[in-house]
Amino acid sequence: MAALAEGGRTNFFGFLLRLAARLPFLFIGGRLYGADALGRFASALVVVELVALVCSIGEKRGLAQRLSESERDPANLVADGLLVALVLSCAAAALFWLVPAPLFPSGEYTWLDRLIVLAIPGYALTEILLAAQAYRYDIATTVRARAIVEPWTISILAGAFWFVPGLARSGLSMAYLVSIYAGLLAAVMPFRKTYGRPASWHPNVGRMALMTWRALPLALADAIEWGTRRVDIFILGLFAGPAAVGVYYVAQQVASLPQKLKTSFEPILGPVITRKLKEKDYAAIARQVCQVGFWITAAQAGIALALGIPGEAIMGLVGPVFVGGTAALALLLAAEVVAATAVVSEAALIYVARLKNLWVSIATIGLQAALTVAAMIVIDRIEFATPERADLYRAGAAAGALMLALGVASVVKAVMLSRILEKPVNNWRWALVWAAAAAVVVGQLVILLPEWAELIVGVPLILGVYGIIIWTRGFGPEDRVLFTRRADPAGPPQAEIPPAA
Repeated sequence: MAALAEGGRTNFFGFLLRLAARLPFLFIGGRLYGADALGRFASALVVVELVALVCSIGEKRGLAQRLSESERDPANLVADGLLVALVLSCAAAALFWLVPAPLFPSGEYTWLDRLIVLAIPGYALTEILLAAQAYRYDIATTVRARAIVEPWTISILAGAFWFVPGLARSGLSMAYLVSIYAGLLAAVMPFRKTYGRPASWHPNVGRMALMTWRALPLALADAIEWGTRRVDIFILGLFAGPAAVGVYYVAQQVASLPQKLKTSFEPILGPVITRKLKEKDYAAIARQVCQVGFWITAAQAGIALALGIPGEAIMGLVGPVFVGGTAALALLLAAEVVAATAVVSEAALIYVARLKNLWVSIATIGLQAALTVAAMIVIDRIEFATPERADLYRAGAAAGALMLALGVASVVKAVMLSRILEKPVNNWRWALVWAAAAAVVVGQLVILLPEWAELIVGVPLILGVYGIIIWTRGFGPEDRVLFTRRADPAGPPQAEIPPAA
């Protein structure tokens, strides 16, 4: 648990850095490039990152298990995954270069925009390198790559490329491409120090084919889990114009900030669970899942309230046209809160019930797609004053469909894991209700302030009231380890703590 807390603290700092970098990018994208350009960029991004995740063959979470179980040189094991990912991602990049239509459903793009396919290999390789570092409890590398190098690179270059003749129209794509390889460089250097060069390693087709086959369920589960946060953009792009997709993308980017708190624990939770599985200590796994689940839920709920209540002021920062996406923002923030249970349950299910977890994930994204399409069809049959207003309702409906689907997945995955471990899996505590209620009351006063005061004074005030109540009414001694420095967790954690009340 000390290792989990240490990793979470480190990556939570990364979350704050990512927040500081993400907002300038959204401001630059909305104010300089506009909603249409952001929409086209978002549509391409959906395909690029999904394909890259599949090409990483599930190593983001599966690598920890391979390193725990195998007696081979760790550097050689990682090299196998890197080579397979490189081959698959280069093939995928070549395919989408030749057939760019899935990247740009609107049909509007330049040859520079098409270069975004080169991000697929860089993204896939970075995922594997960061997973390898996380296995050694090195979360600082993930923070540097994902929370400092990548977001600040894309923010700075997006602004700079706007003023470069010939790049202004494709500035977002070019800035993203450079940021991916900057992040890859930030991951490569510490990896070489940690693992060194492979010893007497050579490619083996049979060995790599077996590794890929075993990793397929996990790779699909990763892709589906990621896809639940992107299929809404894809479907929305089919029914609404680029401007609506751009508005929704901004709302999604703001809402994804609390989602990053999940990744604060994910890199360290996987290695800890795999070690406990090797010891067959299922009670410890259940305690760790419940404990981390509550930490994530509590943090996500507080941030969701702080960003959702003054939502109009936050969306207005990007531009007046984006204020219409406030309802979508609120629903997306709620979706991230209800998804917390599914996220931490899946962290264990991918090791104890891969195929069952995969089928539940497939059913989840299928339910989300069905709900989203049904909502789009219903909205098509309603008469609105303007097409733009109809598009805003479509954006809100897509966010609502995501929230319902993730809520169902949370219940199903928690019950499934509880039966497998024969221990209760529940991260709910009543203190969440009291803290949320107090934050809402304060929020009603905050929204009476001018917009600048809502952001500068209101957001910290809502978070402060919520945090005080969670700390005093919800956190026990076993929870406060998250805020207490312990001994260096360089090896497997030995001490266990009592389960949460």
